[in-house]
Amino acid sequence: MVDLNMLRQFVVVARLEHLSRAADELRVAQPSLSRTISRLESELGAPLFDRADRLRLNATGSLFLGYAERSLGELDAGRRAVADAVSEGLGSVRLASETFLTLTGPLAAFKRDHPGVEFGLHWMAAEEMARRLRAQEVDLCVASQPIHAEGLASARLFDEAVGVGTPLDHPLAGRDRVSIGELAGEPFITARRGHWIRRLLDRLFATHGLTPRIVCESDEPSAIAELISAGLGIGLVPGFARRVAVRTPGAWIAVDEPACRRTVTLYWGADDHLPAAARLMRATIIGWGWSDGEPREPGSGHP
Repeated sequence: MVDLNMLRQFVVVARLEHLSRAADELRVAQPSLSRTISRLESELGAPLFDRADRLRLNATGSLFLGYAERSLGELDAGRRAVADAVSEGLGSVRLASETFLTLTGPLAAFKRDHPGVEFGLHWMAAEEMARRLRAQEVDLCVASQPIHAEGLASARLFDEAVGVGTPLDHPLAGRDRVSIGELAGEPFITARRGHWIRRLLDRLFATHGLTPRIVCESDEPSAIAELISAGLGIGLVPGFARRVAVRTPGAWIAVDEPACRRTVTLYWGADDHLPAAARLMRATIIGWGWSDGEPREPGSGHP
């Protein structure tokens, strides 16, 4: 009989496609994990992995993975619903984002207005968000790049220009606009592959048959800004980050490309089995005074 332990272990193995790493994450012995997967395949009457050169999830495994994730997600959602029903507070909410810089205002307002709600913040790459939402491992996600997946609903928060950040003494610093061709050969400080700003950089250069010269990759937006300010390179900088930067002096130059923009979007599961706290946070984020990337609290009177 397929049990919850089997499903949980299968989901980790399917995600990692590596038995020893999955065993480490699950804190179980690898032979035991291997036997669990074999028993699951026997119960289902079909192999879930190809085991030729390395462990790979096959088509049947991919099909079953969706059901396993939804089953575990529904169980967790049920537990949270019961906890919310018997508690005096409004429960909890889990929010994932590629960056929390743009969300500090609405999150602070939400915490002030709903002090009884517990919430967890999770940094997450965009390609991981759809799976985690469908599995109900998170309630809401904010991404700066499109998430193309079935079963998700979304609301656009804002759209803004992305420019080039340079040190103040850089030859381009006095310019109003710059072309991609003029940026060829410049040393770029950027995020790792998969991050929206790296994908945008690669896409802009590829459109012109060019490859950016990348001298540093970092997962820390503040570190990227500091390195640019220190004169170690240039990099793409969204308009919002430029406006809130106070410790990192530098120049911001518009890029002469219509596609050099980002759209920030809030995503959640389309079936909308959201707990009360998540619905409240969704309303707060969507209702925030977003205007071309310049957030303001509703009713603040700011232009």
